[in-house]
Amino acid sequence: MNTSTEYMATELASQPETWARAEALRSEQEVVPSTGQKVAIIGCGTSWFMAQAYAALRESSGQGVTDAFAASEAFVDRDYDAIIALTRSGTTTEVLELVRANRGKTRIVGIVGDTTSPFVDEVDDLIALPFADEQSVVQTRFATTALAFLRASLGEDLTGAIADAAVAVADDLDADLIDAEQYTFLGRGWSVGLAHEAALKMREASQSWTESYAAMEYRHGPISIAAPGRVTWMFGQPPVGIEDDVAATGARFVSSELDPLAELVRAQKLALLRARAKGLNPDVPRNLTRSVILNP
Repeated sequence: MNTSTEYMATELASQPETWARAEALRSEQEVVPSTGQKVAIIGCGTSWFMAQAYAALRESSGQGVTDAFAASEAFVDRDYDAIIALTRSGTTTEVLELVRANRGKTRIVGIVGDTTSPFVDEVDDLIALPFADEQSVVQTRFATTALAFLRASLGEDLTGAIADAAVAVADDLDADLIDAEQYTFLGRGWSVGLAHEAALKMREASQSWTESYAAMEYRHGPISIAAPGRVTWMFGQPPVGIEDDVAATGARFVSSELDPLAELVRAQKLALLRARAKGLNPDVPRNLTRSVILNP
């Protein structure tokens, strides 16, 4: 067993603390675009999935049109009042290119972990979360802490979510779950982005076969993958009947009453434990680096 996973393990376990710190950043929350403004939020990889979750939360709470884009595929020339750029490293090529191309045209709010990065000087307003930055290549706490911060900026009380995160950190996941052949993660509304992130985390950390879908789309084809020895994992309230439909395939259905962001912490822990069981080090995953920096 490869036990050199100290960074991911430590960073994963610190999330209740970092979420609480993010919720307390009241003055920084005032920097986030206000209710009624039209907003685009962009990121790459994990940050894009957190952007999807925030966009769904902001729109569903009636606070304004909010679109989430992968930085490389963003259509931001649409009269947005502000662009939120989310990046842990502040060095990702696609994010920096988009920010530089739109500077002076649209207000840009940056959220970053590494405050020594060039990104810091490229945005109009900066929200720095250095206490959530990470050494592991595989992201855990920065992504969730950024989303916790954004949820707080929407007026959410995160007390329950933080308590649920502590439960998730302490959860002992069983061997059958860790040893499953395949995993499909499902979400609804804002938790669709979390499902995509859970699937990415499992692929990155443990090289596992994972898929992710909006829950109501799952029965439109993807359920054909479900079978004994495989797992379907729901973030948030399951659609009526889906648990029975999964049970009929012989696959295992997983859900809980935890806040969906805390449920993501459980999935992160599964990725860590599965990586260890396979002798992998998620701090240094295959073919990945902390930031994607492209040659010109």
